[in-house]
Amino acid sequence: MNTAPPLQLVVLISGNGSNLQAIIDAIEAGSLNARINAVISNQPQALGLERARKHGIPAIALDHSLYPERENFDRVLVSEIKNFSPQLIVLAGYMRILTDYFIKQFSPNILNIHPSLLPKYQGLNTYQRALDNGDKKHGVSIHVVTPQLDAGPVILQSEYPIEEGDDIHSMQQKAHDLEYQMYPLVLKWLSEKRLKLTNDWPLFDNEKLQQAIMFNTL
Repeated sequence: MNTAPPLQLVVLISGNGSNLQAIIDAIEAGSLNARINAVISNQPQALGLERARKHGIPAIALDHSLYPERENFDRVLVSEIKNFSPQLIVLAGYMRILTDYFIKQFSPNILNIHPSLLPKYQGLNTYQRALDNGDKKHGVSIHVVTPQLDAGPVILQSEYPIEEGDDIHSMQQKAHDLEYQMYPLVLKWLSEKRLKLTNDWPLFDNEKLQQAIMFNTL
């Protein structure tokens, strides 16, 4: 029986919250020793907020459009997050670039999931860019958030083939099938202290993580 205290999370979303649901499912199944203290969205109509409410998780909408200055919004967001005392901030389809102010408040304890094999295709439209370039494979990366966009240390990656007839929709489905397994796994490693986020570089089993772990080989 695991008597360790659960890993305390705040999850940030902007939309459907399907990765959030995968995390909730892992917690409720007993395979992840964590607690989601709050779900916060910058989009008041985000479906993910309703997912949170159905599971008794505080769901908070902060409309970013009410804050013309990006840092002003992030200051409000930081204040809200701190009310819930998380050990880790989980970005699960959060579609805003975080300011340096935000990152400094919580670094290095911020994770993001990105639909490419980082450092390839940082930023948006990764599926289309891969198709346009005739790539034979694409993938998913879970990384530590740093001030440089999508450039923090990558913890876990998985790749899948781009096959004849694939389009953005089919690639996204392949990515989601992997994401729903990968995010709960990384959080499990953190809860078990196999993975430790430090200001220098992530440690895995007390050794510096020299390169991303490949999910497909686990």
